[in-house]
Amino acid sequence: MLIFFLVYLGGLLTIFSPCVLPVLPFIFARSDQSFLRNGLPILVGMATTFTLLASFAAVGGAWLVQINQYGRYAAMLLLLLLGVALIFPALSDRLMRPFVTLGGRLEQQADKEGSLKGSLLLGVAVGFLWAPCAGPILGLVLAGAALNGANLYSALLLLVFAAGAATSLALALFAGGKILTLMKRGLGAELWIRRGLGIAVVFGVLVIALGWDTRFLSQFSFLSTANTEQQLVSTLTTKPKASSLSTNTLTPLLAGATHWLNSPPLNNEMLRGKVVLVDFWTYSCINCLRTLPYLKAWHEKYRDQGLVIIGVHTPEFAFEKEQHNVEQAIKDLGITYPVAMDNQYTIWNAFKNDAWPAHYLIDAQGRIRQQHLGEGAYEETEQMIQLLLKESHHGEKLLSEGFVHVTGSGTTAAAIDLDRSPETYLGYGRQENFASPEAIKQDVAAHYSTPKSLKQDQWSLSGKWNVSADENVLQAAGGTISFRFQGRDLHLVMGSQNHKPVRFRVTLDGIPPDADHGTDIDSHGNGVIREQRLYQLIRLKGKNSMHTFSIKFLDAGAEAFAFTFG
Repeated sequence: MLIFFLVYLGGLLTIFSPCVLPVLPFIFARSDQSFLRNGLPILVGMATTFTLLASFAAVGGAWLVQINQYGRYAAMLLLLLLGVALIFPALSDRLMRPFVTLGGRLEQQADKEGSLKGSLLLGVAVGFLWAPCAGPILGLVLAGAALNGANLYSALLLLVFAAGAATSLALALFAGGKILTLMKRGLGAELWIRRGLGIAVVFGVLVIALGWDTRFLSQFSFLSTANTEQQLVSTLTTKPKASSLSTNTLTPLLAGATHWLNSPPLNNEMLRGKVVLVDFWTYSCINCLRTLPYLKAWHEKYRDQGLVIIGVHTPEFAFEKEQHNVEQAIKDLGITYPVAMDNQYTIWNAFKNDAWPAHYLIDAQGRIRQQHLGEGAYEETEQMIQLLLKESHHGEKLLSEGFVHVTGSGTTAAAIDLDRSPETYLGYGRQENFASPEAIKQDVAAHYSTPKSLKQDQWSLSGKWNVSADENVLQAAGGTISFRFQGRDLHLVMGSQNHKPVRFRVTLDGIPPDADHGTDIDSHGNGVIREQRLYQLIRLKGKNSMHTFSIKFLDAGAEAFAFTFG
């Protein structure tokens, strides 16, 4: 709420911008006319024009930052330009002159038109004038919103900003000349406030461009900000936690899937009378993969008795949004039940879900009767499946009772109940325990090196890498990633640029893994990246103890996303 208040206040204060002053006398000249035929059309015209201009800017900015590191450079250049415009009003006036000229022409036309039409045109003119006057300040809001994409949150920010601007204009309409006098007195202070903000923006851009921020923070391991950032994002977003969705509530709508696999589109009405298990998963999630043997066994055992399993594939990484990748994954994994691709998180948000994997059991009346987050509780889940099926069959005995007995293999094998290293993301967006002596240079190709030793759960890069928010991309052959880990299994989510094969070689404590190799490499540690997915690289046969893992890529273009352990 604090952010929305500050954005509203920013919109409210834009009336003190000097370039708004020329149009206000024309508004005050109409203050004695009917508000419905004069004031309201002005506000409608201004708000509509202002919102459209701001929306185009937000969409354009969101498109711009999607062009990988070049988009980041352009965004930094845009912020620098906006900061300089705040410091030097003459530059701001020059940049915004086309909008001001158009607004002036519309203003003159409005003065010639009749009351209602003229007031609406005057509102449009004010919108064209108001947007560039707020440009440098509003631009900072838009640039930040664009980094997260054009979404409901950024749209609400723009709407709140426009509401603040409309409020100040409405006050000006009612107060007339008194507001104009007050504005003229406040111009000096407003100018210095804008200049101070501009200086801060320019300094911030220089700090980020030179890498001083990450270089300073990298000297202090206790200043790792990944957890803090995630907590802050959780606090500022309005998405409810999964636990807030109580049992015995009606099933949220299943509409909104971007595509259905293994089935035509399903909806709540079509599933009424069936027992439904909704499984939120994604194909590179190791915890999700380890639940699959149970889901597949339940599907085979109970589908003829009325159980429908729906796998809602909600992606964590961008490559998991590609339909071809998901189709190949469900084929390789042997999944035959319906899978809904939830690329826009529509079903995820409808269920108020917040975890992979997550299971929701729904009875024949469409009520959620049980939910479970994460692995485990398989007997409890199967007991509930049997109970709900008996209810739907009015107490009739099931064709087969008892519990399924499954044993996963490879990546689907159950985890062991021992200490193991935590899931570790390699992109700077959620990065932790990075141990290379060089500071991360975000979205820029840079050289990194491996330290003399790694502590428990630390990892490092060696070679030339481009580190982005979600992944690390190798720029030249010979780069390595090392990790000091504990656990039976070590997995790494990997892919390759342009889908070209990338050869790699794994060592364990400096030698080939031999019998401790995973399913995706041989005993000499050799493997090939052929698609974007989770690769099992180590499965220890002996005692679960600390080891140093290293993977060397023999070709450029390797993409590395996250480590997981079992």
